[in-house]
Amino acid sequence: MEATLAQLAALVEGELHGDGDMRIRGAAPLCEAKPGDITLLDRADREPCLRDCQASAILGPADLIPNGRPLIRVQNVHSAFSTIVRHFRPTRSAPPRTISPQAIVSPTARLGSDVDIHPFAVIGDDVVLGDRVTIHSGVKLMAGCRIGDDVTIFPNCVLYEDTVVGPGCILHAGVILGAFGFGYDSSSGIHKLSPQLGNVVLEADVEVGANSTIDCGTYGSTVIGQGTKIDNLVQIAHNCRIGRHNLLCAQVGIAGSSSSGDYVIMAGQAGIKDHVHVGDMAVLGAMAGVINDVPAEGRFAGIPATPIREQAIKQAALARLPEMRKQLRQLQVVVENLTRQLAGSNGPENSHMRPPPELRADSQAADWEASA
Repeated sequence: MEATLAQLAALVEGELHGDGDMRIRGAAPLCEAKPGDITLLDRADREPCLRDCQASAILGPADLIPNGRPLIRVQNVHSAFSTIVRHFRPTRSAPPRTISPQAIVSPTARLGSDVDIHPFAVIGDDVVLGDRVTIHSGVKLMAGCRIGDDVTIFPNCVLYEDTVVGPGCILHAGVILGAFGFGYDSSSGIHKLSPQLGNVVLEADVEVGANSTIDCGTYGSTVIGQGTKIDNLVQIAHNCRIGRHNLLCAQVGIAGSSSSGDYVIMAGQAGIKDHVHVGDMAVLGAMAGVINDVPAEGRFAGIPATPIREQAIKQAALARLPEMRKQLRQLQVVVENLTRQLAGSNGPENSHMRPPPELRADSQAADWEASA
């Protein structure tokens, strides 16, 4: 799979600087590249990272200045590098699409054209599969599920009854759609499971990461909007309505009946309280604890989540707490000394001006010093 640098430049429609006849044997990221490889540098300001890199050639952005090492400059570095990687590591040829005799398919299921069902998949009663659907081993589609065209469901996913998956969706290994919501009636002194009569609906082009879970609605649907991408280990509770083109990063947790607008970003481990709405294009920082509605285009972080500027001020103040404690002790000593001097010069009638015990430095100094 060797190629000349000129051939790679032509493949990605890039601008070549250096020896076009150089032979390239592979493609690798900066930290792994060795002689004979081409690597990528996605930003010109990261050029110092090339000092210790052993790669023979660089793929970089249009503003990267050649530094003597062979270079291909392109407009979109990651897209071009993906093309080069695929040249050196072509996709494995897929086996013929077929329905495995080791799969269990209900006679009442309706299958579209060119479906691919792998061994040990289970397709329940009244399930509908669109065209070109791929169902991997260990998948369980319970009764009444409807799967749109061009959907891929990876191994060991479970879709509870009446789950709806729109066209172009991807469900990674271990996804659970439609599990019961965490809701109970405790009025009788025991925790009695609330009604679980709803379902889960994924609109078109949704991707759900490995081992993520989306619970069914109590009476209606838990809905994930078109184009939303969900990372691994995300929990979305019952009755939630997630907008279009959201990005939910790993370990995000969204409590019941919460909602989001379009193009919302929730960073890793953000937690959303129940019955909260996150507005369009809002961004929640990593580990944000959201307990109130977030306005459109808001940038929130921290626990509880507040605007990022406010959080920055709080964190700066927290960092100064040790210094501020020492300053407070010094001020208390000054105040006590001044009060004693004033009391001594004016007689006992001014003894009421002595500071209360909680402000007396001599009684707290030792404790403060130990805790500091």
